[in-house]
Amino acid sequence: MKIRVYYEDTDCGSVVYYANYLRFMERSRTEFLREKGIELDEFHKKGIIFAVTEVQVKYRQPARYNDLLEVESKLIEQSSSMLLFETKIYNQHDILLTVGIAKIVSVSTETGKACKLPEIMMDKLQLYKKQDG
Repeated sequence: MKIRVYYEDTDCGSVVYYANYLRFMERSRTEFLREKGIELDEFHKKGIIFAVTEVQVKYRQPARYNDLLEVESKLIEQSSSMLLFETKIYNQHDILLTVGIAKIVSVSTETGKACKLPEIMMDKLQLYKKQDG
């Protein structure tokens, strides 16, 4: 997905503020799931939310004000209650700027504890993995 860097995304040096990369990655993961037919708000209504429990980010080069970024997420691992995503962010010159890994866990709103991923989500993601791999 494409994301334009706005002034509000930058620090006083016109460089993207480090925490904003996490926002870009979140958007990309959400769009990845949406493309697979997975709408997170549908699960929220059923008492399941998705929490980031770990994140690792490698900042290689800065993005700057007015850059047009390409943000690409892919599912690299999954279990019955966890999804592991890798997200790469490139600038308009196809230079890799940032790589992030995020662990997402499904959580029951009733108990506040980890729970199994919804079966329909697992099915859609298994289909994706078969097509992709």
